[in-house]
Amino acid sequence: MEENLISKKDLLEIADISYGQLYRWKRKNLIPEDWFVRKSTFTGQETFFPKGQILERINKIKQLKDDLSLDALAEMFSSRPKEDISLSKKDLLERNIVSVLVFSLVAEPFKPEQALSFHTILFLYLLHKMLEQGDVSLEEGRLMYHLLEEHYEKLEQKKGELLLVRKMGVPFALLLENPKSLYLDDQVKVVVQLNIGAVVEDLKNTLIVGG
Repeated sequence: MEENLISKKDLLEIADISYGQLYRWKRKNLIPEDWFVRKSTFTGQETFFPKGQILERINKIKQLKDDLSLDALAEMFSSRPKEDISLSKKDLLERNIVSVLVFSLVAEPFKPEQALSFHTILFLYLLHKMLEQGDVSLEEGRLMYHLLEEHYEKLEQKKGELLLVRKMGVPFALLLENPKSLYLDDQVKVVVQLNIGAVVEDLKNTLIVGG
């Protein structure tokens, strides 16, 4: 299915921003380079954008730019882990970032005051989001958590997608760097599909802005 695109002209009008703002945000890495899609039209070459993603990103920039610098926003939007963030189990529970249920599912018995790395917080947060959606069982959630623990470091630029699929009721967890190349037979049902970069951004927003 062809991606839903919006032209630069329509984007500037709908988002109510200037050409200068758009390209300044691009230079500051608030809008990814690969969202600027050059296509041939009857008037020549024009620039288009993935409509849903760009409008959501611009709305978020507008909401946060008075509270955060553009550099801080660029850091939040990146898929890179934020290595200088660490919180304890107690902090995560008090701020409702991770539930008691999630901590009960993982093998490691984290101590209340133990400092947890951003990676560990991300895995717990992903498990929290999956269970919150209500589409996976506790055992399936645990399966996906351990897949992340084992293979997340292998993802280039920490981008990809986390999937849970079922075939004849049997669950399989998948961690993909290039989900566009995934083909499944008709008996396989995709139960959960999470974009890791989007969850990293959401978690950074929760920790930085919500903090």
